[in-house]
Amino acid sequence: MTENEKKAYAQVLLKKGINLQKDQILVINAPVEAAEFTTALAEAAYNDGASQVVVSWRCDNLTKLRYNREALANFESFPDWRRDFSLSYYRKGAAFLSLISANPNLLAGVDTKKITAFQHASHKALKEYSDGIMASKVTWLVAAVPSCTWAKLLYPEDDTDTAYAKLEQVILKASRADGPDPLSAWDGHLENLRKRRTWLTEKAFTALRCTNELGTDLTIGLPEGHIWQGGTEATTTGILFNANVPTEEVYSAPQRDQVNGVVYSTKPLVYRGNIIDRFCLVFKDGAVIDSIAEKGNDILTTLLDTDEGSRRLGEVALIPYNSPISLTNTLFYETLFDENASCHVALGRAYPTCLRGGANMNDNELRTAGLNDSVVHVNFMIGSADLQITGIKKDGTEVPVFKDGNWAE
Repeated sequence: MTENEKKAYAQVLLKKGINLQKDQILVINAPVEAAEFTTALAEAAYNDGASQVVVSWRCDNLTKLRYNREALANFESFPDWRRDFSLSYYRKGAAFLSLISANPNLLAGVDTKKITAFQHASHKALKEYSDGIMASKVTWLVAAVPSCTWAKLLYPEDDTDTAYAKLEQVILKASRADGPDPLSAWDGHLENLRKRRTWLTEKAFTALRCTNELGTDLTIGLPEGHIWQGGTEATTTGILFNANVPTEEVYSAPQRDQVNGVVYSTKPLVYRGNIIDRFCLVFKDGAVIDSIAEKGNDILTTLLDTDEGSRRLGEVALIPYNSPISLTNTLFYETLFDENASCHVALGRAYPTCLRGGANMNDNELRTAGLNDSVVHVNFMIGSADLQITGIKKDGTEVPVFKDGNWAE
């Protein structure tokens, strides 16, 4: 990126994503390969009034090495210092910004018992922090940065420098940071998302039915008092923010025991460094009762068996087929991008903010209201050019929501 592009992207992330407040602490989780942009982002944060910028670095190669060389017992507990790091800044009201890059084969061949053990250990240790993030008690953001691995995956015929430059431009364009006035472009985009989510919330559908010629015929129940989110949302203290850059979705929480039918994936799912592709799930009374994947079936089974909630849905999200990321006709192997190119659902935990008053409910109250809980939240894509979605109202009235992959109106 040029210096001007870095500045523009940093401003999008800080002003239209995390909405950094004056004198607020910013915690950045970043790959070591992105040190240059992370430094530019930190400088922009200080210029915008951050009182402190704290960076937590990660390295894919070291992560893989640790999983391959260390004993299972080392993944069955979570280090106190790592727990205290997240909790201390969370309790101070920090903003949390995670920079990610795709590396879909990172954990291929790793003992899945180690991955599952670490999931459970981290979930238990960081429950206060993760509950707060899911309930939007602090501002948080996930955004993309290029890497050589991701660039060569997408553009294998190019040399590394050329591939990297191409990926930079794709990220900037998808993030609406490449135009003459990115912040204004975001204002218009967020207003469009607001109109969509408001319309859906006002319809108060009791269910959505999704069908396509691939074989998907899935009815997703929606709890009473559900809210559609997407784009700008507010923390419990009233700070507006946008949790994903890029973002094209409006989403809500399904009724955990009212999902029935069959659904087919339309893009590969990258889960914990492994690829699951061409799979279908059969639901009855909310839970997956049968599944098959042409690639990564064992990994899919491991995901579904994580806990009781991992067989149920925690999110349904709507994205038109003719949206900007979808029209690139590119498989990015990174959920942040692929989920914003396609309607999707998520196995696992639901966002409490998708229910009126949900951010202030405890686990039992959320379950009683119909929301799912799990240590995982894993999106997979179900959108297609022929996807039909029908909203069903309490009196049985049916309202077209999607027609041939796009909004019906």
